[in-house]
Amino acid sequence: MSVANEAELDELLSTPRAETVEALRDCPGDIVVLGAGGKMGPTLARMAGRAAAQVGDGRRVYAVSRFSSPEVARTLGGAGIETISCDLLDRDAVARLPDAANVIFMAGQKFGTAAAPAQTWAMNTIVPAICADRYRGARIVGFSTGNVYPLTAVSAGGARESDPVGPVGEYASSALGRERVLEFYSARNRTPVAIIRLNYAIDLRYGVLADIGLRVWQEEPVPIAMGHVNVIWQGDACRITIESLARATTPPFVVNVTGTEILAVRDIAQEFATVFGKSVRFQGKERRDALLSNTDRMRSSFSPPEVSVQTMIEWIADWIRADGPMLGKPTHFEERAGKF
Repeated sequence: MSVANEAELDELLSTPRAETVEALRDCPGDIVVLGAGGKMGPTLARMAGRAAAQVGDGRRVYAVSRFSSPEVARTLGGAGIETISCDLLDRDAVARLPDAANVIFMAGQKFGTAAAPAQTWAMNTIVPAICADRYRGARIVGFSTGNVYPLTAVSAGGARESDPVGPVGEYASSALGRERVLEFYSARNRTPVAIIRLNYAIDLRYGVLADIGLRVWQEEPVPIAMGHVNVIWQGDACRITIESLARATTPPFVVNVTGTEILAVRDIAQEFATVFGKSVRFQGKERRDALLSNTDRMRSSFSPPEVSVQTMIEWIADWIRADGPMLGKPTHFEERAGKF
């Protein structure tokens, strides 16, 4: 199987599973997705809308973003999602957003941090404070990142949620700040919260596998200093995120969300080279540590991801060979100093 076009891809990405529908059945009320205009937000909003339709209780799903791309808003509207343009740094604008019992907080900034660190800190700490206070009576699932952990030995199997955090660089530090803000408002207002430490979601148009596949296809060297990674299909990450509404607690439920395998960048590149019939060149030298997350808690709390690494590689290879559209947003997975 291959994915023919973006419409088919978006349909595939936004398909809920039975567990997603049941989680929403256990969490009645409208849903607000804050920061829904990014790479992952439209998929999650559409999935929430499709799952809500299967529940059939008439709830509404709102997608909130500045929507710098009007096409994203139009597409979501066509899928039955109510879109609202809003600057989440504007307290008055946030106060006017519709009430909802369920909130998924996706807003944040990563790339551009090195050039504008103050903007990143504002987006990653002030915005969650405004939104957590506004939706103090809701369940909140907030996005974080595996970057809050230090690099860990590959042999250790990845950082666990109970391990000490150790963010490297301003982006990772501000992301930890976002977690602490959500934790504070959870305790202050008794707001049930779940925190998703994501690392890394992919689809065919962006992500670690696409980054590596494109380098092999274009016969560019593949950097391997960050020699190992975790990846998860974006649809699987969205399913687990929505299902986390039912696990929101105070203090927050924290879970690493990523693929269950630790993958060697070298092996991924070799696999693409085999599929493409090309040779591959490597740049740098593998280190013994990497940005990796342990998934024991995720596996004990949710059904396993449905899309395998092999399937992702095959789909991405077909997409690249067919000159499918790309988002042009590299992950910089090779970054070891936390500079984005």
